[in-house]
Amino acid sequence: MRSIHAALTFSLILVFIASSCATTGYWIPPSSPPTPAAPVVELPTQIPIKPQPTEPPPTPAPTDPPPPPTPTEPPLSPTTPPTVSLPPVSSQSTPTAEIEAVESSSILYYAQAADTLPVVAVRFGVEPDEITSTEPIPPTAFINPGQLLIIPRRLQDTTSSQQLIPDSEVVFSPSTIGFDANAFAREAGGYLSTKREWLKSSGVQTAADVIMRVAAENSINPRLLLSLLEYQSGWVYGQPSPQQIKYPIGYIDLNEEGLYKQLVWAVNQLSIGYYDYREGRMTEIRFPDGSSARLAPDLNAGSAALQYFFAQLYQGQRWQEAVDPENGFMALHRRMFGDPWERARTVEPLYPPGITQPPLILPFVKNWLWAYTGGPHGAWELDGAYAALDFAPGTMSSGCVETDTWAVASASGLVVRTGTGLVVIDLDGDGYEQTGWVLVYMHLETDERIQLGEWVATGDQLGHPSCEGGHSTGTHIHLARKFNGEWVPADGPLPFNLGGWIAHNGAAAYKGTLTRDGKTVTACTCSNAASFVTRTDEDP
Repeated sequence: MRSIHAALTFSLILVFIASSCATTGYWIPPSSPPTPAAPVVELPTQIPIKPQPTEPPPTPAPTDPPPPPTPTEPPLSPTTPPTVSLPPVSSQSTPTAEIEAVESSSILYYAQAADTLPVVAVRFGVEPDEITSTEPIPPTAFINPGQLLIIPRRLQDTTSSQQLIPDSEVVFSPSTIGFDANAFAREAGGYLSTKREWLKSSGVQTAADVIMRVAAENSINPRLLLSLLEYQSGWVYGQPSPQQIKYPIGYIDLNEEGLYKQLVWAVNQLSIGYYDYREGRMTEIRFPDGSSARLAPDLNAGSAALQYFFAQLYQGQRWQEAVDPENGFMALHRRMFGDPWERARTVEPLYPPGITQPPLILPFVKNWLWAYTGGPHGAWELDGAYAALDFAPGTMSSGCVETDTWAVASASGLVVRTGTGLVVIDLDGDGYEQTGWVLVYMHLETDERIQLGEWVATGDQLGHPSCEGGHSTGTHIHLARKFNGEWVPADGPLPFNLGGWIAHNGAAAYKGTLTRDGKTVTACTCSNAASFVTRTDEDP
């Protein structure tokens, strides 16, 4: 039985739920084959690596996927991989970053979509006030794509600045609409086409369905996951070895065996590379031997993601081979799916000029006291985009308890995906979560939850907060935003604005504040008085 509460007031002594959850610049393609718009600064092909012998190689932090399943089918007997005929490599050239020399002490850089002054300064190793332009530069908002910036030259040795892959080919962008991984696998005819995998949450699924699930949940492009599987283990067109069946992405860890866990590890690495570079939290990559290399400051986020991903597996010449645009991983990706830059022309920039967040309200009913228990943190897995916020309702006991209060729709839209604890709302109503603004709710109780395909108005009840879905220490809800398939950071040029409450990053994930009209709410899993927030009758 739920405890029935007629009302909650600030004078009532409440026990809040200490909760946390761990759910598991762009290049603008030209209309003709991509060529540099201006003379390109020649960055070294062979990357000078900084040895760091005093530090041991880092061990990637494991995620917390579902417990190891008990297979329902015997393992297939591997055979010798056949010679596979793939489509010919596209002759389309790979673009290089739009950056050129001015003189020995400065460079010209043409802003990419989603660039901001603070992040560009971090990437180039300069102070924001050292960057100049003939046009005004917004101090914190997005810089217009293509705006010319003059930046002092401070960096010498970096990774290659050649852009490998468009951002839209990394995230779950509009270019993925209509893509059918099962049909692709059947046509390819390799091991993937017959493989099944048991998952605790959904039972036996085709391997292609597992790929689409991981892609949708993490907002990663399924084409990229397929080409990584083929590059690392030959799953798509061939017959992998026993070792490659256990570790299809090539990350060897007894706790990460099987397709699902390997894909989750892969999307974690891609998300770290993509969003940490995008948000200015990462400027160098570190290799398994502990050496490191500074990332080229003019990369797009997608290319930084690939450089980071392969640095978690390889070093030295093997890493160079993987990120070689003509003969490495991207050559295979083009053979499998055609030219990604042509697809990008139709959907990028993913953040168009002038983008603003639509009006959103606090995601719970009025006149019930809640706590702000999680500042900006990982949208789905622990790492990647700091795009999510957590809120916990006031209850009479702590932990995973039932409650009568409701989470509500922060905006109107169409429910396009549901799952364990999950509700996804498409605000433009076109039925695709790859386009426009999307809200992702986690930890909503199955009982009385909104149904797939229903239209909700702002403030409509979605479900009761709970511990369902992911990993939770207490009843709460987890809310994140996407735009055109890309997670939108909770702080930055497009901060979460919930009825005038603006989200701000803290010193670490889950820290941070909400501010409105001179008032500050501080995130804390302890649910103390400083974290209390209420949606009142005066609120939208």
